[in-house]
Amino acid sequence: MQTRNLIALLAGSLLLTGHAFADRPGSDWISIEDALSKARAAGYTELHKIEADNDGYWEGEGLKEDGRLHEFRIDGKSGAVIRDQLDD
Repeated sequence: MQTRNLIALLAGSLLLTGHAFADRPGSDWISIEDALSKARAAGYTELHKIEADNDGYWEGEGLKEDGRLHEFRIDGKSGAVIRDQLDD
């Protein structure tokens, strides 16, 4: 239920600001719900955005426990976190 609410919140906020997802996920990608779970497992406590990228990954940003903004990339097929760094 929490994931569904987060997805609705993200989608709603993107529509209200006139933005859309950058690209479309591949048919063999993990779902956005799974990508959100992977981000939470990597320590993200608050997610600000997540979007599909044509290069084959989910890309997003959010806050971690340190209260600082980080960005991440999650492989669209395997679900592996391939980037997790401070957003400069």
